[in-house]
Amino acid sequence: MLTAEQIADAKQGFRYTHPGDVLHEHDDCIRMAYEWLDAQNVRATPNKKFRPLKHIIEKWGGRYVSQSDVEVAAAMHPRIRGKYPDFNLSARLVLPSDKRLEGIGEALSQGYRERLDPKTYAIREDG
Repeated sequence: MLTAEQIADAKQGFRYTHPGDVLHEHDDCIRMAYEWLDAQNVRATPNKKFRPLKHIIEKWGGRYVSQSDVEVAAAMHPRIRGKYPDFNLSARLVLPSDKRLEGIGEALSQGYRERLDPKTYAIREDG
């Protein structure tokens, strides 16, 4: 699990896509985005197929997640490359296991999970 110190270090001096519109409501949003990204299969180059990643992540995590949260989580992840939303993610998205949300206090706290569409995902993570 990402620590508050690791997250603070990552946010320090980060070059956001929209520097005038940076929003981080809670470190748990970055943790949820990181866990979602961690479950994905990656490719060698950025995937140019547009996907509303922040919306997909918040529906899985059950809470609002900002684009800023996703950008920081991606920058912290050792396998993720590219700029939002063109990361090196496989087009076949993986529905992460709910076990990834354990210990993230803000997960499933805002009702976004009700909008989760399983058809968004090609693969379901075991666990």
